[in-house]
Amino acid sequence: MPHRTLISVADLLPHLDDPLWVIVDCRFDLAAPAKGATEYLEAHVPGALYAHLERDLSGPPTGANGRHPLPPPRILAATFSRWGIGRGVQVVAYDDNGGSFAARLWWCLRYLGHEDVAVLDGGMRAWREAGGPVRSGEERGRARDFEPDVRTGLLAHAADVLAALGNPDALLIDSRAPERYRGDEEPLDPVAGHIPGARNRPWQENIGLDGKMRPAAALSSALERLLGGRSPAAAIVYCGSGVTACQNLLAMEHSGLAGARLYGGSWSEWCSDVSRPVAVGEERMPHDLNA
Repeated sequence: MPHRTLISVADLLPHLDDPLWVIVDCRFDLAAPAKGATEYLEAHVPGALYAHLERDLSGPPTGANGRHPLPPPRILAATFSRWGIGRGVQVVAYDDNGGSFAARLWWCLRYLGHEDVAVLDGGMRAWREAGGPVRSGEERGRARDFEPDVRTGLLAHAADVLAALGNPDALLIDSRAPERYRGDEEPLDPVAGHIPGARNRPWQENIGLDGKMRPAAALSSALERLLGGRSPAAAIVYCGSGVTACQNLLAMEHSGLAGARLYGGSWSEWCSDVSRPVAVGEERMPHDLNA
């Protein structure tokens, strides 16, 4: 059976030399963009390729489309082809930050119609703790034809978010840290605050002390409370630039709550237009459907 949300170290180990498996190292540091690639070259899961968040999984920012805009589908498809991803290939992505960067690759592949992709639960920490082998240097994939089948229903745009404002049937989920959601501080973007009406669900709440995803039942319980009786398809998830929001989407999918959309431009796109409303502080949600 293919792995489509999470995969354990034990399930990955037998497939390190499997030609129908592609492993991708997604380690990245927003404050030090070269750090992930450096650490990859020093030691990585054998056979893993490296995905740079800004070069491989983001398009060029214009100042109005967010800090990490999604690349055009044809560009993403070309990258996946170069990495050797194609029909029948199982992809495993990992990082060292709770899956927050690996989930971006997970989401991008699903957006282009490739379902057989999973995030290594616990990432590099779990791999090392289990005594998994490592290798240094750069690795290259064997090119394959990647045929994209773009699933537009997974992506929300600013216009969709505007339409959701004030709509009790819709739910906006902000994946950033509480202090950024409230607008107490904003280290990355020019405006502090959140999209009016958004609920705060920091992606870190999905991760246990061991660095792995919390049990699906616990996630489901918390996320169902957040949804407040709504269908997951009513939710639009965002963060600062459309990256860590994917970790919340992964948690929702893993807990059986599939169907939410990613606002790709996220807060960095939203706040670039002064005509769009901004809220600060905590919000009460009297219109929650289960209230």
